[in-house]
Amino acid sequence: MDNVTKKAVTQRIASAAGHLKGIERMVAEDIYCIDVIKQVQAVQAALNKVSSMILDNHLHTCVTTAIRNDEPDERERVLQEITSVFTMSNKI
Repeated sequence: MDNVTKKAVTQRIASAAGHLKGIERMVAEDIYCIDVIKQVQAVQAALNKVSSMILDNHLHTCVTTAIRNDEPDERERVLQEITSVFTMSNKI
């Protein structure tokens, strides 16, 4: 992962972790359920953005390298990885 992406991902994860602690506090303080759900959705959106950033970086680095590679097995392996990630995300 390039340094710019790594820094941005790290910052977003830290921010999501902070929000998650806030949700923990909200639950402990019996805050209105809908307000808690909205915060949970915000953390989920932040984590989805992190996934997108990592995938974008992966496509522009690892996948590009594998596709340019002369090894058909390596190309197929990388494509299968991407397919399995999307298959898993559809199950969630």
